[in-house]
Amino acid sequence: MKTFMIERYGDKAGVRAAEMPDPQVGADDVLVRIHAASVNPLDLKLRDGDFKAILPYRLPLILGNDLAGVVVQVGSAVTRFAVGHEVYARPDKDRIGTFAELIAVHQDDVAIKPATLTMAEAASLPLVALTSWQALVERAQVQPGQKVLIHAGSGGLGTIAVQLAKELGAHVATTASTAKVDLVKELGADIVVDYKKQAFETVLVGYDVVLDTLGGETLEKSLQVLKPGGKVISVAGPPDAAFARELGANAMLRLAMSALSFRTRRRAKRRNVTYSFLFMKASGDQLRKLTPLIEAGKILPVVDRVFPFEETREAMEYVEKGRARAGKVVVAMK
Repeated sequence: MKTFMIERYGDKAGVRAAEMPDPQVGADDVLVRIHAASVNPLDLKLRDGDFKAILPYRLPLILGNDLAGVVVQVGSAVTRFAVGHEVYARPDKDRIGTFAELIAVHQDDVAIKPATLTMAEAASLPLVALTSWQALVERAQVQPGQKVLIHAGSGGLGTIAVQLAKELGAHVATTASTAKVDLVKELGADIVVDYKKQAFETVLVGYDVVLDTLGGETLEKSLQVLKPGGKVISVAGPPDAAFARELGANAMLRLAMSALSFRTRRRAKRRNVTYSFLFMKASGDQLRKLTPLIEAGKILPVVDRVFPFEETREAMEYVEKGRARAGKVVVAMK
């Protein structure tokens, strides 16, 4: 099968097209012919080796973390899917590789594609929709009337998180550039802070939850807008010991991750708020919970541009250079 893969970490020019063997299909797997896959910042980090200490993939590695396609084969223990089903998924972190013609995915990580969406639209959703759900529903347990700040509301994750937070009944604030203000308002944001004109930490106060998608100074300043007991959940900040435990990391790695986040956790504690790092997990069940919201138009995909599969490398460069105007970038097979 045709793929886009890397043979070594850290080489930005190292992503290349290559023929690889078709996947082997286990008893609990569905084999999916991929119609579309989306590009995520995670793909760039994996390419660069940013997670090689905690996600020790065997090279060569096919990149790509979410997909939409059609089931072409099912394992002997598969009960939920049949050949011909249109599906979407975020494969488990140990079984990525959606920049390819085929992928074998465990049935627990797959869901029937929303009937209202094209393949490209569906492929844009799994990773960011699951991240939004796990941050806002599972970890933050957002309740109606609570105040939620979502950074970078026009980004791939932000566009979905804003809509989900609004559906949960939250009062939603977000940050965006001048050109994106109208878009995020249309997605449901109640307050939009134009970061080119204002510093969000001087405008917002008394928030229950912050979803940090940027890390760095933005994360540190986010602690200031939370009320006592508030939570900042970050997908871009330093990993913590809880994440290391989830990975089953050894004691040395758990200690290292705890040290990385020590300063942030200490600052949070001084303000009587909490910090946690989120690395989303694959879940077909959660996708099935999201699907009715998508089909009802409560959560709409935002696709910036669709590249042909042959231009996967160019699509990654487009994302890396920040050229996407809003939402996700997708690669589509013929």
